[in-house]
Amino acid sequence: MSNHHTSGSGNEAGGNFFTNRREARSNNMTGALPMVGSSGVERGYSGQFSFEQMVLSLRELFERDRLIASQPDASRCGICYLYFPVSELLYRDEGFYLCPGCQRALGSQHVSMVRRQQKL
Repeated sequence: MSNHHTSGSGNEAGGNFFTNRREARSNNMTGALPMVGSSGVERGYSGQFSFEQMVLSLRELFERDRLIASQPDASRCGICYLYFPVSELLYRDEGFYLCPGCQRALGSQHVSMVRRQQKL
């Protein structure tokens, strides 16, 4: 298989694959190729990625998790594995707790668990 353009290869617009990629990059301010949508749905990206902000956000999440885990009436969500007060969790028949966020994401979909959580 060759990377070079040959006549009749279906790319009659002229130039080869790499030239077209360079042209696409030169028309894009960031230098990246345009984002390819999945199933016709384009996913937007708002703002710059901030590694520092991500680290701070994760630190806050884990601090909250440790604080709740130290409470006597806390249990882990069987999906995201973060701690929540038992009053915020839903116990599923499959044998695990679900937090509100994972409950919305999972809906009524059945999930088999290797290990069951003890219902408190």
